[in-house]
Amino acid sequence: MTQTNFPLSPVYWGNEEEHRRFNAEAANRAINGKVNCVSTVTLTASTATTVVQDMRVGPDSFIGFMPTTSAAATELYGATMYVSSRATAGQFTITHANSGVTTRTFTYCVFA
Repeated sequence: MTQTNFPLSPVYWGNEEEHRRFNAEAANRAINGKVNCVSTVTLTASTATTVVQDMRVGPDSFIGFMPTTSAAATELYGATMYVSSRATAGQFTITHANSGVTTRTFTYCVFA
């Protein structure tokens, strides 16, 4: 799993002018879609579920998928996969077709 990491704005900073600049840069990145909510996952081959560890996930999280391979597109648009659990903080489970295909890779985003 890979994850994009944009710098966070510090909660405290000794120099108020620099702190305002950090906050403005973070706000501008967010407005332009540069937020730390994107990662990748490849579905586990030869099983019907894939468990993803992601500290951003909670029981009310929205998890969206974008296929990055043709095998992933077939899985998603064939309506054979869905998020079956978000009950445990920091992880979610994807239920999908039990297939030996090893290239079902997605970029996903988490909003909570």
